[in-house]
Amino acid sequence: MHHEYRGDFVEIAVKDTGIGIRPEDQPKLFQPFMRLEGPPGAQCEGTGLGLVIIRRLVEMHGGRTWVESEGEGKGSTFTFTLPVAEDPGR
Repeated sequence: MHHEYRGDFVEIAVKDTGIGIRPEDQPKLFQPFMRLEGPPGAQCEGTGLGLVIIRRLVEMHGGRTWVESEGEGKGSTFTFTLPVAEDPGR
């Protein structure tokens, strides 16, 4: 995980070394109840709502969320931005 400031936003990225996500499947990740198929024999658990809820909360605060992956077997990076709050004492 890393974070950095980009002007008025902070960007936070979480990278995994998991199964990766094909480019054509990446837009599906943020749809309710969408669960992508893993490799044969892999057990996929969950409701398919986690990323939907995260995206909704981030957008409610003026940020944005996206995923990048080089494809199957190469892991993924999930990134979101949030606006930096102004210091009310300034």
